[in-house]
Parts: sequence; structure tokens; C-alpha cells
Amino acid sequence: MLEPAKSAFFMLVPLMWGDELNAHFAGNLAQGWFSSSVEACLEITWSNTLDDIDWSELEALYRAAPLGNKNAIDLKTVFTNSRFCCFALAGDRIAGAGRVLADGVDCAYLCDVAVLPQFQGTGLGKEIVHRLVTSAQGHKKIILYAVPGKEPFYRKLGFRRMLTAMAIFESAGPAVERGYVEDV
Repeated sequence: MLEPAKSAFFMLVPLMWGDELNAHFAGNLAQGWFSSSVEACLEITWSNTLDDIDWSELEALYRAAPLGNKNAIDLKTVFTNSRFCCFALAGDRIAGAGRVLADGVDCAYLCDVAVLPQFQGTGLGKEIVHRLVTSAQGHKKIILYAVPGKEPFYRKLGFRRMLTAMAIFESAGPAVERGYVEDV
């Protein structure tokens, strides 16, 4: 019998694309999982370009979310090297962000989805995920790993737990402590 994993590695399998995927998200919308009028309620504008991004502000967002200490220089590098990016802007502030690494055919990796605490629970994170998944349509699989405890959020959006995911972390000790991998 498998032990329950401390962290989650999820994959969105290509069971639905195009109209089916849009219907899935429309169903989530009808169930109140996220709001199609997030922009109106929160006065959010959306961007998928790196133009005018304040990398220090993005660094502060990841710290506040909390999603770790990611420095501005590294964030600029990883977002520049990503195939898809999504930024939610509340006025002139970055309220949320996320990105996708992708090869164009087989695999897309959704990562670094973060929302400022004052916007959490409003549907903003779900809309960021929706926009990134939509951008990655056509890949055979979309994968992510979740912060421990956030798995139900991604399950509602169509992701399923992977049973065989493995990882090598630069610093294994903190990854074990945070619940991302099991101790060897």
C-alpha cells in the first residue's frame, strides 16, 4: 500500500482540450470556483508580457504570498525563459502572477503561481491558472507541484495527483522539511 504523499505533484492529463476544456472551466465558473468578472470586482487588468514588470515588486509578491524568497534577478531570468506568463495587475501593482515552461508539444510545467494575501480567496489565483492552462493547450500533459495543503485547490481545476513523480532538489534538507519530498 502506498503511503500518502506529504507534497503533491499534479498533472492535467489531456482528457479535455479546446471546447471540452472551455466547458470544464465554464462549469467551474457556474459552480462559483472563480469569477469571470474578477477584473470588474477587483479592477484587475491582465498582461502576458514582461514589459514594464517591476522585478523588485514581483520579488515582494512571492515573499508576501508566501511562496519563498525569490530574488528579482532570478525572477527576471525565470520569467524571461518561460514560454507563457500571466500577470494580474491591480492598478499599478502586481496582484498575482504565474508562468509556464513548455516544449511546445509534449509537456508544459505550470509554476510560480502566487497571489498577494489581500487578493487570495477572490478567484484571482484560479483565473491565473485558467489563463495559463489555456495558453498551454495542445501539450499532451500539463504538470505542477503544489505547496503542501494546496492540493484541493488544483484538484478543483482538473489536476490529478501523479503517483510516480520524482525530484532532485538543490537543497534536499529544506525540501524534506517543507513536505515536498520524503526523506531517503
